[in-house]
Amino acid sequence: MGVIVGSPRETFPGERRVAITPRQCELLTKSRVQVVIEHSAGTEAGFPDEQYVARGARVVSRTELFQQAEIIAQVRCLGANPEAGRADLADLRSGQVLLGFGEPLTALKECSDLAEGGVSFFAMELVPRITRAQSMDALSSMATISGYRAVLLAASYLPKMFPMLMTAAGTVTPAKVFILGAGVAGLQAIATARRLGAVVSAYDVRPVVKEQVESVGAKFVTLDVDSRSAEGAGGYAKAMDEAFYRRQRELMAEVLREQDVVITTAMVPGKKAPVLITAEMTAKMCSGSVIIDIAAERGGNCELTRPGETIVNNGITVAGPLNLPSLVPYHASQMFATNIASFLKVLVRDGALNVNLEDEIIRETLVTHGNRVVHPRILQLLEQEIRV
Repeated sequence: MGVIVGSPRETFPGERRVAITPRQCELLTKSRVQVVIEHSAGTEAGFPDEQYVARGARVVSRTELFQQAEIIAQVRCLGANPEAGRADLADLRSGQVLLGFGEPLTALKECSDLAEGGVSFFAMELVPRITRAQSMDALSSMATISGYRAVLLAASYLPKMFPMLMTAAGTVTPAKVFILGAGVAGLQAIATARRLGAVVSAYDVRPVVKEQVESVGAKFVTLDVDSRSAEGAGGYAKAMDEAFYRRQRELMAEVLREQDVVITTAMVPGKKAPVLITAEMTAKMCSGSVIIDIAAERGGNCELTRPGETIVNNGITVAGPLNLPSLVPYHASQMFATNIASFLKVLVRDGALNVNLEDEIIRETLVTHGNRVVHPRILQLLEQEIRV
């Protein structure tokens, strides 16, 4: 008969993505995985119920879905939806599997609550950056969309056009765009700004990304700071001390004066985003310039950022958008669903649930299991919280 996977409608305010798309239903069915979808779960992403039914899924009520499914696949699990998501705790049962984003490094209480309920929670944020897991890397998928959407947002705020234009009324000079942080989101922002015709430069504390920045058409800005230890596990940027950030800000102030658009993307997993742009630095930027702070969900890289708001300070527009992937729900859902389906191929073998702790992917993503928090890093954070 096979394992039943259910995808409920997302309840986080403004969340338009869905964890499983019709195309993935068909692929999962071939792997002996049955799919049940809550009524209208995919509507806002552009996937009506009829498409799911045509691809072999069953459309059910939310109550029926939680009763029937052995695996619940969500975009935002409890930790990433702590208020509205708490209503699902009563419907989750012991032994059930929960799969999706769940902010495991910061939502410690929510992880404990899932453990207490006997739920086995797999956090997509913790997928290891190894070759075999590339197709499951949901963080990179969503970062790609965030980088793309941030540039379009910047273009809508900037009182200039991005490309150079030769017109009868004279030459329009191209906009200057500076990308701060050259991870997945930053590289996609570079590529998108270049496609729009801007002159793009970028900076990252990890000097090893210089080649990647140049490969997508941007100039790599070098600052005179010691960044040899700036790369942590999995290729992510590592948190540095305040003396490092202070020196970095001093040097970067001169770079910012020349820019029309600045897009900041610097985030450290499980920590508050470092403040890279102070109010004093923005005061030296040209009036009409725009800052798009992708790191707003982690507090922001700009001192003036207000998460979820757009402000104008001394003629500088500072936007702190939240949940950018949800603004492109169709493709965001397609990409996330592909990540989920790839993960399920490891988690489900021969039509049965297989929590194989010998598998690095399973071991690194499993947060709670058997009424306990089992992930070493999350356990360590919980112990630190108790000591405090």
